[in-house]
Amino acid sequence: MEAVGSVMTNKYSEGYPGARYYGGNEFIDMAERLCQKRALEAFGLDPEKWGVNVQPLSGSPANFQTDTKKISATSIYFETMPYRLNEETGLIDYDMLEKTAKLFRPKLIVAGASAYTRHYDYPRMRAIADQQKSWLLADMAHISGLVAAGLVPSPFEHADVVTTTTHKSLRGPRGAMIFYRKGTRSTDKKTGKEIPYDIEDKINFAVFPGLQGGPHNHTISGLACALKQAVAPEFKQYQQQVLSNSVALADGLAKRGFSLVSGGTDNHIVLVDLRPKGIDGSRAERVMELAHIAANKNTVPGDVSAMVPGGLRMGSPALTSRGFVEKDFDKVAEFVDRAVTIAVDLKKKTGPKLKDFRDYVNANSVPEIEALREDVEAFAKQFPTIGFEKAAMRYQD
Repeated sequence: MEAVGSVMTNKYSEGYPGARYYGGNEFIDMAERLCQKRALEAFGLDPEKWGVNVQPLSGSPANFQTDTKKISATSIYFETMPYRLNEETGLIDYDMLEKTAKLFRPKLIVAGASAYTRHYDYPRMRAIADQQKSWLLADMAHISGLVAAGLVPSPFEHADVVTTTTHKSLRGPRGAMIFYRKGTRSTDKKTGKEIPYDIEDKINFAVFPGLQGGPHNHTISGLACALKQAVAPEFKQYQQQVLSNSVALADGLAKRGFSLVSGGTDNHIVLVDLRPKGIDGSRAERVMELAHIAANKNTVPGDVSAMVPGGLRMGSPALTSRGFVEKDFDKVAEFVDRAVTIAVDLKKKTGPKLKDFRDYVNANSVPEIEALREDVEAFAKQFPTIGFEKAAMRYQD
């Protein structure tokens, strides 16, 4: 936070270290090179085989997540084809992915999602990509902290390109990184000549000047600090607690009768299917929001609407940073259960239209929601906030 709020924000520095469009960037170059070095070290990468661009301002420029609707730059400029989960297991249907790839013949296959609670089968996806002579891009935005800690399978052994945001489980400032392979990609079977990777310059040019101008040097500096923390023993201990807490949340919800997509979790995410409860994610999210619980509505297998989806997505990193342990996440599950019960009762009262539900809870004081909010606040006050003192309304020194 100190680095992000520092004088590093004042310097404009279009270009890359050693090749800027402006003078006076000696220390900016040092900071960016340090950030790149630490990024490779955090994920155990050989600088002869991997490079990294730390200038992306967010995950969007590096986000190639497939979608059938043209709601992102990726789907506007590229033809995309989604692969899906098996609706019964909640797991990626790799057999169907392989069949789809044979028909679609993609130039790029993306291994990544925003609400997948299980490990990716990177070797299988690599094999499918090789069958179609496709590039394999791994978007590890949500799990990058767990990857750095060595607690979930790493995509680097199998992917050609790896992208990640930096502010999720990695606990850095808001930004992104693009890792790319260097060296030999393959060998020509006829001539025996090595075929090199040729994506470094293309990726760097796409970031600048293709999509961005001057980098945010204060963010890069803050990221360098976060990456230093990511190789510390304390960071691995934190990530281990993140996993334990996620399992505790999943178990706490399951014992209260909730249906979990895929039956549980291997990472920090828990995805709940609320449809068996007779409620949707939009209504549950709003009740929880009014009770000062942050969660978000999310689609689940079989959903037809992203605006009124059947699921609710939650994660454990933020509360783990505040000191929550397993027993505390069981309490969180209790709060979620109460919120969903309230939402179910209010839906019966307000009818089938989401607008009527929203209008009612926004215009009326609901005693059950007020009681839940009081309990949530009383419980949360036991744990320190990060960087901000609510009582004094100021940031901590």
